[in-house]
Amino acid sequence: MALDPRALEEKAKKALQSAGGGFSFFSSNKEEKYQNAADLYVQAGNAYRMERMSKEAGQCFEAAAKIHQDKLDEPDDAANQMVDAFKVYRKDYPQDAIRCIKAAIGRYQAKGNFRRAASHLENAAELLEETSDRKGAIPLYSDAARFYEEDGAKALANKNWLKLADIAALDGDYFKAVENYEKVADSSLENQLMKYSVKDYWFKAGICILATKDLVSARRNLERYKEKDPSFAGQREYQLLSDLVEAIDAGDQEVFTDKLYAFNQMSPLDKWKTEILLRIKNQIEEADNEFS
Repeated sequence: MALDPRALEEKAKKALQSAGGGFSFFSSNKEEKYQNAADLYVQAGNAYRMERMSKEAGQCFEAAAKIHQDKLDEPDDAANQMVDAFKVYRKDYPQDAIRCIKAAIGRYQAKGNFRRAASHLENAAELLEETSDRKGAIPLYSDAARFYEEDGAKALANKNWLKLADIAALDGDYFKAVENYEKVADSSLENQLMKYSVKDYWFKAGICILATKDLVSARRNLERYKEKDPSFAGQREYQLLSDLVEAIDAGDQEVFTDKLYAFNQMSPLDKWKTEILLRIKNQIEEADNEFS
């Protein structure tokens, strides 16, 4: 039989009032009462969760966290309860979820638990991205990547640098995107397992440079990528970027489209590349209109 979450929450409130009332010579007894109140709030939170009442569940987990933090001097337990609050708030109350997970992250960071802090920063960034808050997600992905690096988790760090680059480009910050694609490409060159992906990182960096309309930098960067990995010059991605530079320089939207079509027939472009390349194509059209 399912427990009544409202009855449990009321019981927790009474237990908390009882723990805080009166005077006691026995501090251990007072601590036991606070612990009991916290446990009851957790039980109520889980019972609310079973009934899909996420707001009420989150509030109960937060109440338990406050007791652990303020009354029992147990910041680690408080952080864990804030993570539970994040989980129940995530779907319907994203701002509350972010607030709670940031509180937990602060504790893990202070304790030097960088891996755990990084994991939750990544979760928070993903949530902000889901709610279309790209600008808010970018610093969280950056912090997650740095914390993973502190913990020696290079692959996980690179994953977050790449996420940062992707959303920075979609948000129009092409230079930040280029910086991070190149960072991951450079760090992957010496790793045989990761080296195969380098061409895609440089491809995306090249697309972003084209989006800045800086063809001088685009040509220079392509030469630099070739110098770092001579095999890149033989890749279809390199050839497409070279062709697109020339098409943009000539203001030839038709050639630009034809080159993309031919490439897409062999290597289908994903949603991210399609969106940025469409922006570049529109820039050519806008430039034509300015001079017509």
